[in-house]
Amino acid sequence: MIITQPGRVADGITLLGREESCLYLVQDGGQAMILGGGMAHIVPDVMAQLMKFQINEQHITHIIILHGHFDHCGAVPFFKKRWPWAKVVASRRAAALLAKPQVMEGIARMNQLAVEGMGLAEAARQAGFWFEDLKIEATLGEGDRLRCGGLELDVMEAPGHSSCSLVLHLPAQKALFVSDALGIYYQGVHQPAPNSNFDDYQRSLEQMARYAPEVILMEHFGAVTRPETRTFISDAINATQQLRIQIEDTYRRTRDVAQCTREIAELFLQRPADAFLPEAVRATVAGQMVRFIAKSIEARMEK
Repeated sequence: MIITQPGRVADGITLLGREESCLYLVQDGGQAMILGGGMAHIVPDVMAQLMKFQINEQHITHIIILHGHFDHCGAVPFFKKRWPWAKVVASRRAAALLAKPQVMEGIARMNQLAVEGMGLAEAARQAGFWFEDLKIEATLGEGDRLRCGGLELDVMEAPGHSSCSLVLHLPAQKALFVSDALGIYYQGVHQPAPNSNFDDYQRSLEQMARYAPEVILMEHFGAVTRPETRTFISDAINATQQLRIQIEDTYRRTRDVAQCTREIAELFLQRPADAFLPEAVRATVAGQMVRFIAKSIEARMEK
């Protein structure tokens, strides 16, 4: 089953936000955590949903950023102001990146554009959900463990989509919180997202497959439960390999990074799941992938 609407996904797991930008509330025994940081424009939706689902906000102890891209931490400054007792947590790599002023400026700019695009600029000013400074208060790494009431979540570093990506495994529910480390799934199509490093991304997919999850929680376009989860990761692995072959074939034909990037960017502009991203961002992502593949091919040819 594909779950895109806010509400219960599994015992102790609630989907919040909007279809294109979602996050998850994990709760047990009077404690709760927010997994994912969303975009600033989803704040009004999240607050309405917390009220609708009768969530006690005092129980929220942690806000976990699973990777530091602009569309995965945009709501966090508002949450931190509203819940000052909640600790903001991310990977060590994300903490280093989010400490850079130029990174913060880019995240703020992209979230502001999204807020304005949704016609929420005045609401953002009044309610205070413009993106502001973000400080990581604690970090997580491979093998760490989080507790939420009686639940335990295991931490896996999953680079590839970004250098700072984390995946959390909740054994009690056989649930895997993957953010974008597994790519994007939309309208029945897997859309690989090896933005940072193709090799790392494919290795991370193989690692995630070993968990054999029954629930997969993504931060774009919702969650997946059985029976779809049975082949979900293997299908993502196959889609990633096909994209890699396509980029490799295009680069070998053109032998030009700029031309190959233009062709792959044009392909990305046709992907419906990317519609919430500006064209410039999609072109940048295409360029990152092409440069990685080109460098890999040239290195092999030099041997």
